[in-house]
Amino acid sequence: MIKFFKPEEEERIIEAIRKAELNTSGEVRVHLEANCKGEIVREAVRTFRRLGMHKTKARNAVLIFLAPERREFAIIGDKGINEQLPENFWQEERDLMLEHFRQGAFAKGVCEAIGQVGEKLKVFFPYQQDDTNELPDDISYS
Repeated sequence: MIKFFKPEEEERIIEAIRKAELNTSGEVRVHLEANCKGEIVREAVRTFRRLGMHKTKARNAVLIFLAPERREFAIIGDKGINEQLPENFWQEERDLMLEHFRQGAFAKGVCEAIGQVGEKLKVFFPYQQDDTNELPDDISYS
């Protein structure tokens, strides 16, 4: 398992996920990959499926995939999101993360991007009365 964030940073990221999901039926996950071998988006898609993120009811999950050793990351959404949103929809979040990453503020960049993802998701996928948390809020590692 890769150790990248300090425990208190992990807690802040998990709290950001929980807060983002309060206003949307969308689901957000963060994954850190050690020894990422392939092209970053392809690896993110593979991880998305391995984590079962494609099984949400509205197909509205978002994965923030980090490969710290390679200094690369990707943000991808599921079919339900991609059918409604324009290409490069996550560019603002990528730019925000890059800005913070360049300053070494990795956890802050991830937390702020999660907040923005939640705000965007609530426009297209507002919170529903019968909403359940379909995916874990913790950070996954491999």
